[in-house]
Amino acid sequence: MRRRPIALLLGCLAGLPAQAHGTRAGDLLIEHPYALLSAAGQDQGQVQLRRLHNRGAQADRLLGARTPVAASVLLQRRGQTIQALDLPAGADLSLKHDGELRLLLQGLKAPLVNGQRFSLVLRFERAGEQEVMVWVQIPRAAASSHH
Repeated sequence: MRRRPIALLLGCLAGLPAQAHGTRAGDLLIEHPYALLSAAGQDQGQVQLRRLHNRGAQADRLLGARTPVAASVLLQRRGQTIQALDLPAGADLSLKHDGELRLLLQGLKAPLVNGQRFSLVLRFERAGEQEVMVWVQIPRAAASSHH
């Protein structure tokens, strides 16, 4: 009799990592949203998405984003602000700190610190508004040099 509640609890816990690191929004898969630390006095930061995948048969577009930790969020490609990011059917993109696409946080209200979490609402043309939880972390290269 006691095995069933334990099995049920383990089944619920098994789903937690996927929810903590990604979001499914209809045909969109948004994986591992993260931000890098920012220094005191720095008023800009970046949010990265390890993977933004459109699994659907129809195109979508990322139109913008907002977060309570910054005054505004800009979409950028190669350092230039863009109005929208096209997501064709089957598109599989990355928005990484060393890549050409990124979300720039402008007007940070406080420095981003390791381990901090904050919400980010992504606005898509078809999928609508999708909230994800962003985790602030140390860049991998910097983290591995400390070992």
